[in-house]
Amino acid sequence: MSFLPFLRLGPVGAAALLCSGLLTACQSNSDSGTAAQTTGQQPATTQSAAHLTDSPGTWYRQYRGVLPGTSDSITLQLQAWPSNASDSESTGLVASYAGSDGHTFELYSEVSSSPDSINLVDSTPEHAGPDYANSIKWQLKLHGNELLGTVGGRPVRLRMVQPAGSLRLASRYFIDSVAAFPDVARTPYAHRRLLAVLPTGGASATAQATLRDNLLRGLNDDTLGTKPVLPLEEMWRQQQQRYLTDYRQDAAASKPAPGDTTSPEFGIGLRYDEQQLMHVLWNQAPLLSIGYYNYSYTGGAHGNYGTIVATFDTRTGRRLRYDDIFRAGTKTQLVALLDQAARRTFRLAPSTPLDQVLFVKQLPATRNVFLTTGGATFVYTPYEIASYAQGEIRLFVPLSELRPLLKPGLPIPGGGEVTRP
Repeated sequence: MSFLPFLRLGPVGAAALLCSGLLTACQSNSDSGTAAQTTGQQPATTQSAAHLTDSPGTWYRQYRGVLPGTSDSITLQLQAWPSNASDSESTGLVASYAGSDGHTFELYSEVSSSPDSINLVDSTPEHAGPDYANSIKWQLKLHGNELLGTVGGRPVRLRMVQPAGSLRLASRYFIDSVAAFPDVARTPYAHRRLLAVLPTGGASATAQATLRDNLLRGLNDDTLGTKPVLPLEEMWRQQQQRYLTDYRQDAAASKPAPGDTTSPEFGIGLRYDEQQLMHVLWNQAPLLSIGYYNYSYTGGAHGNYGTIVATFDTRTGRRLRYDDIFRAGTKTQLVALLDQAARRTFRLAPSTPLDQVLFVKQLPATRNVFLTTGGATFVYTPYEIASYAQGEIRLFVPLSELRPLLKPGLPIPGGGEVTRP
């Protein structure tokens, strides 16, 4: 059974998944009564871009404010979707923030005690330390158009904004469950979820349509842009049908024989789970950067996860891939910059070997990269250069260091114009 790349967990969440995910799965041999039938939460009809609205309980917002002890205003990207009792890998909330330098930092969500509470954790090595021992808690409450609470135990106020040049994005959410053996009591189920964000405006109708199509291509794992672009609802339907077929093929060997009334114990191995979640990493003209977070559990001790990132020029809708960003023949210089970035991130001296904290002595120049107006972030998925428990590794290289390596015409400060769609 084939799956897309996997959903991102934090270094704390990755370790917790080994326990909490299994405990949740072991509480029952089958799913709870709420999942006792195949159901779907999805839009009934395809909506035009001009009339796209958020799915119930789903939204994307931006907030701005000043963090305690700093003078630099930050922009918080915050997304929410309905949490699900069978979901042990996410809490229906994701966030990241950046200051004026364009360096983005992920925040991991924790279960909140009330609907208006938002509990986030900054476990990035830059702030929590290379051993992730000093995570910073964000404990906030929704209060009208503001988030009020504390960051690191100190008061903070963030105000909801629509920054000039940022795109309005509608959030669309789909969820369904599939019975392995519909005619068998206590059958195991597989669960699947999809969260998409699509523009409701843009520089022009043409740019908006191109951007929408390219965002959907990312959801459909169309890295070359060669597949027909399907409406989101049709894409979900086709993917769900393939998922159902593959899941039941995998489960077939475990199906009880006809007439077997022993109520077999299926265990957790057939409680498959797949999540595709689009996360907003940067939304400030002329750039939109998205993380395609995917998680897959198909049996075993734990699921797998990872992120494919992408940047789009909002003026044209064009996706900017690695070869669109970097000049040919600059790999050696880029590897040197990534070495410096890793040492800043993990607070390593110039003489300290990288494999003291990572799996590698020299970092590969990953093509999994996204842009902000302040630089580029390179994303390494679990096991690529570090342990599963460390989660994904994200290294930021500022524009001042990258500029000699970049192609002309990029939609960044001093980068000129891009007109090719």
